[in-house]
Amino acid sequence: MTSALLQREAALAAVAVLAVAIALAVAAVAGRDGGEDEASATPVAAGDWYTALVAPYAFEQGAKRTKCGIAIGATTMGVAHPVLPCGAKLVLEFGDVRVLTQVIDRGPASPGHEFDVSRPLAKELKLQGIQPLKWQFAR
Repeated sequence: MTSALLQREAALAAVAVLAVAIALAVAAVAGRDGGEDEASATPVAAGDWYTALVAPYAFEQGAKRTKCGIAIGATTMGVAHPVLPCGAKLVLEFGDVRVLTQVIDRGPASPGHEFDVSRPLAKELKLQGIQPLKWQFAR
């Protein structure tokens, strides 16, 4: 083989490797977020959907932190559950609203429902009183 032919084959091989690398990078980005920016992405749920009765609640008077150690404020969003571990990520769906949240407290404080939701979260879900909603674990 001549030197010019070897150089040409090496250049073609380099272009092919570069094309594969670009294709893999584009596929990884498209697979990660479906082409949307992460701030507008829908929460990613995993597993089966469950139905549970939930109710809004107010945190204990005078408490500065939940039983999970989360600082309480006027905008604190999350759920209370007696068994799920603190920090467990959940997707809640009520009507046409779907939100990503987490377990931030123990509860519920009263019988008749499975979760308590913080008042700011209840407002975002447009939830009033005890209502059934769908939930599942999030990735």
